[in-house]
Amino acid sequence: MKLPVPAERLRERYPSLTDDDLLAYTEVTRRLLGEERKGRVLSEIMAAAQRARDKESAGGTPDEAEALALRYLRAMEKMQG
Repeated sequence: MKLPVPAERLRERYPSLTDDDLLAYTEVTRRLLGEERKGRVLSEIMAAAQRARDKESAGGTPDEAEALALRYLRAMEKMQG
C-alpha cells in the first residue's frame, strides 16, 4: 500500500526523524489506510499512546501496541514542530 507521503520525503523535510520514527509512521499509516473506520482506529491509537506515556511516567513498561502507538505519536509531534 502506497503511503500518502513517502518516508524518504519526510526524512528530507524533517531531519530530526529517526529510522525508528519512520518505521512507526510507516507501520501505523499503512494500518490506518487499510481501515474503513480510520477515525475510530486513530482514536484508539492515540489512546494507546497516552496509556504508554502514563506507564512510562510511572516507571512501567507499555505493551507492544502501546509502544508502537507512542513511537508514532512522537514521530508526528516531530513533524508538527
